[in-house]
Amino acid sequence: MIVYIHLEHDQLRQYPEHWEASLARTLKHKYRFEELSGEPCLIMRYHRANPAKLRELKARAAVVSGCTSDFEHYSEAELAGLRAIFCEAAQPLIGLCGGHQLLAQAYGAPIAAMGGLAPGSTVSGANPFPNSSFAAGARHERGFQSIRVSASHPLLAGLGDQPVIFQSHYWEVKSAPARFQVLAESELCPIQILAHESRPLFGVQFHPEAYDEAHPAGRQLLANFFRLAGIKVTVT
Repeated sequence: MIVYIHLEHDQLRQYPEHWEASLARTLKHKYRFEELSGEPCLIMRYHRANPAKLRELKARAAVVSGCTSDFEHYSEAELAGLRAIFCEAAQPLIGLCGGHQLLAQAYGAPIAAMGGLAPGSTVSGANPFPNSSFAAGARHERGFQSIRVSASHPLLAGLGDQPVIFQSHYWEVKSAPARFQVLAESELCPIQILAHESRPLFGVQFHPEAYDEAHPAGRQLLANFFRLAGIKVTVT
């Protein structure tokens, strides 16, 4: 079984259209993980996740989603179980976007907004998230964009030097935590992929689950992760 930890905060419920969209995306990603891995995938809310539950479920791997809610909405009590999962590292785990940031933070790395726009710069597109300042003067990455692979790793097999993946963030990991290697970067964000040197822990600043036919690199990366987790990938 794969456990997909849904990181979105309940405060998004006050915007029903965006909450429903978040749930629909999560369900879509669940089906994608099942298709790729051949394993059932259980969606679990982040505040219910803890190491004991993953052991009880005999989880073979865990995926931690991104979120549109700013981290100021989350209490430490709500995140305690998830932080314990990161630190125990009992099963292979990959954090996506916000999940990547919280994974790095659990190992001592600072996370923060990417910063303001340079004078004269503009933000492209309307603000897609009414509960955040995503597109209100913040430096950000959004849409299908290329990243630069800077190190060799099985997680990146078949991706080439500049895979194109889907970005949607204005926060970032400011420095790599101890014992993590940086595998890829972009012009605006120098820490795009993290891999622990000895544990099966990975973080990606982007959204590999948001692949499409024209941009399959995210699908390849997820397939590589499931293989590293010892799961026989059923789709090539």
